[in-house]
Amino acid sequence: MAEADPSRPQSTKKITDVDVDSLAHCAGYLNLQDLSNLAISCKYFKRVAYSDSIWLRLFRDTWPEQTLSCSSQTLEVREAYMARRTALQQFKFVDPFVADFYTVSQPYSHIAMDKNDVVYSQGSMIGMMKIDSCLSGRQSFIMRSDHNARITCMRLFSLDGTSLFKSDAPGNENILVTSSCDHTIRLWWKGSCQRCFRGHNGPVSILSDKLLGEVGGKVLASGGEDATVRLWSLNSNGKRGQQALKATLYGHEKPVKLISVAGHKTSLLVTISKNSKVRVWDTATSSAVRSSCCVGMTSVPGAPVKMKCHESMVYVAAGSSVIAIDLRTMQKVLTAAVYRPNLYSFEIMPSKSLICTGGNGSVMLWDIRRNQETLTPEPIAELESHTGPVTFLHMDQYKIVTGGPEDSYVNVLETDTFAQTNSLICCSTEEASTSSGCAGLAVNGYQIVTASYGEEHGLLRFRDFANAACPVVESGDDHASKFWDPQSYSDSGGSDC
Repeated sequence: MAEADPSRPQSTKKITDVDVDSLAHCAGYLNLQDLSNLAISCKYFKRVAYSDSIWLRLFRDTWPEQTLSCSSQTLEVREAYMARRTALQQFKFVDPFVADFYTVSQPYSHIAMDKNDVVYSQGSMIGMMKIDSCLSGRQSFIMRSDHNARITCMRLFSLDGTSLFKSDAPGNENILVTSSCDHTIRLWWKGSCQRCFRGHNGPVSILSDKLLGEVGGKVLASGGEDATVRLWSLNSNGKRGQQALKATLYGHEKPVKLISVAGHKTSLLVTISKNSKVRVWDTATSSAVRSSCCVGMTSVPGAPVKMKCHESMVYVAAGSSVIAIDLRTMQKVLTAAVYRPNLYSFEIMPSKSLICTGGNGSVMLWDIRRNQETLTPEPIAELESHTGPVTFLHMDQYKIVTGGPEDSYVNVLETDTFAQTNSLICCSTEEASTSSGCAGLAVNGYQIVTASYGEEHGLLRFRDFANAACPVVESGDDHASKFWDPQSYSDSGGSDC
């Protein structure tokens, strides 16, 4: 066999020598996230990722009962796909799938969504519903009463990165952790209590919003009426949580109300007590009971409402204001929002520098960047759309969902424009006059669960907008969407299209 002449130039081919259609055929097997990564890699791959053939396949696979409208043929198919996806995320439809689940007639303390599962608490009871199983007629409703007193906090944490049930659980599963006035913390998995942590000398009032530490050494923090912060090691050792207490942190003089893990350092824990004293703890230096490890202190005006950490900042909603504190210096950087007389709820979206607050009957949107240079912050938008306090607030990149105990409706707003896109009733129309207002809500992508209760029963209403077909029509609109048309539509829920 003749050897190649090294002096002769060799022909080389690059991937960009392959035509766009061929690459688009290969890229058609990618998911949405991989397509996004492909599009930002270079201009040539962006052309590939934006090919109509890819997005037509995605459109048909995601919504097989929808077809692109004639008016969208001059537009990119990707634009039609993204427009419909955004509209679904913003609940801009009148015909979501709706399912009602009846419970005991008690106030709801907490509601959370874990994929297609709904978890809630009423008094000392935990309820767990598997939506898919319930709709297929299988047993899907689990009630647990392991706690002996009112449940005070409920958190979902990913099993990924922990040693809990490592041999049995896939990495995308979550565990449920609850605290109670019975002085205990319970860890739940697959509908059963797997651990019971005991150590507080009074009711456990709050759990950390994230787990502390690195992979393999995850730690849960809890705060109690005994004014202590306690750290619990999450591992597979100890049948019922024995010897899980890693440290007890002393320093607060009043009950601990809020706990949040710092964004820039996973060992830093921020806590605030009932008297609005803020403390920062470096849990990496805490190895023994009664170790203080407090590395910073300050205070905020007013009663604590909610607290969120982002990078090296912590945003504390208390009294009538939202205060931003730099955790590196413990200095108050700015007053990000003010609503008098009192705030009832607060959410933040750092990626958009936006804060949303709930007051008495109104919701306000604030731009953190605009308020950096002023002592009297002004909202960029305000909507008076509720009766009574707005105590429930959800915020993501697409939508803001608001509700309160004196209003039977929850409202949906666009995050960017603050325009109202929908209004959803929490109870049946016949019971609206005798039922409570919104007693709780949880949102996950296209899905929302709302709660209400009356004299006879409680009601959890589950809505899924993933396959909705009939858009909300605003007054003056000739057609609700210029991008797509429903191929078939059956109005089984009584919505008027």
